[in-house]
Amino acid sequence: MATAKSNPPGARRQRGESKPAGVKDVAEHAGVSVGTVSNVLNHPERVNPRTKARVQAAMADLGFVPNEFARQLRSGRSSTLAYVMLDASNPFFIDVARGIEEAADEADMSLFNCNSDNRVAREVTYLNRLEQQRVQGILITPIDPEAAILDELPQRGTPVVIVDRNRGGNTHCTVAVDDVLGGALAVQHLIEAGHERIAYIGGPDTLGQVRDRRLGALKAMTEAGMDPEALVDLRTSALSVAEGRNAGQRLAGLPAATRPTAAFCANDLLALGLLQTCVGQRIRVPADLAIVGYDDIDFAAAAAVPLTSVRQPRLDLGRTAAKLLLDEATNPNHEHSQILFTPELVVRASTQRRQ
Repeated sequence: MATAKSNPPGARRQRGESKPAGVKDVAEHAGVSVGTVSNVLNHPERVNPRTKARVQAAMADLGFVPNEFARQLRSGRSSTLAYVMLDASNPFFIDVARGIEEAADEADMSLFNCNSDNRVAREVTYLNRLEQQRVQGILITPIDPEAAILDELPQRGTPVVIVDRNRGGNTHCTVAVDDVLGGALAVQHLIEAGHERIAYIGGPDTLGQVRDRRLGALKAMTEAGMDPEALVDLRTSALSVAEGRNAGQRLAGLPAATRPTAAFCANDLLALGLLQTCVGQRIRVPADLAIVGYDDIDFAAAAAVPLTSVRQPRLDLGRTAAKLLLDEATNPNHEHSQILFTPELVVRASTQRRQ
């Protein structure tokens, strides 16, 4: 005849034996009140260190897991931030997310990352879900920084900070880089190296960065006394390695006598794809074609021919945006800020001064 066995006092509950341990179980096990357990969870600074240690030991013995959802319902605040990035395949956005995560961790917050994949419907779906989950705030690199939903969320109580984009007015906090200046730095460098036939590779034009970096390129040509109409504009459908390879094929197909001797790419992924095509087509970099990228992701320096690139302070972008969001979520006297970082040109082997 089988005999039922009971766990000795203090033994950890086994999976499937009973329902998860609750606050009352912890209080009974530790010999304290439910209020004391609640203070250990929510206001540990109020609890005597010895009592706190006893409660924490009871939690470990029972396998107690705090119910974050219940805590959120009681307090009316979440301990989670969210970042809706534009393209998770681009290391630039991963680095921005790392910066956000660092600031969130310092504030004892969690970060939930979402990838809109440059699709409007997917972006809207994520924003609606995050609002329903009552995250403390949302950081987003939006497809359209003027989208109405970005106004509606704060009006309903969910703060929004726009990352790597600018927006008209003072309706939101924004953190971005001066992309017009970045584009000018890139093309000014190529002009100073002796190049007169220059291509700009980037797209789609729905992205503000693509437009601003092209504007900076045109500005540099104008200031150098060159005809801005001479800029060879090779449009792409995405900022990807594959599109960079395709642009390289189009560039290689141009007549040698009029083919650009330098290319400024709207990001490093395009530049890496262009470099791959050059290797396959036996186009020497930089002797036949100088290449400048944008973002200065880690892969830029590690390329077969290390890429000259316009560096963005990726981690600082994320950290700054997260701190602005936390202030907006917790400070009743918060005022919106528009932060604009200055880019930096990092010169490597993919460009050289022409003799």
